Amino acid sequence: MSRIATRPYLVAKDADGQVRITVRATRFNSQGYPLVTSTMLDNVFPTISAARTYVREELRGEATDIALK
Repeated sequence: MSRIATRPYLVAKDADGQVRITVRATRFNSQGYPLVTSTMLDNVFPTISAARTYVREELRGEATDIALK
């Protein structure tokens, strides 16, 4: 398992083909392994660009904080 922290925002298409944002929080246990908690937001976006814009403007995320899938 990698000890590198994941990016806090994941923009991806769900099973229905809709673009969704997942907010991830990473913390490390006493042995230094990452524990990632993921929460999918209820918002649905028409495009990946619209979702990235939402992350930057509303959630104050940087472009380097966003992972695409």
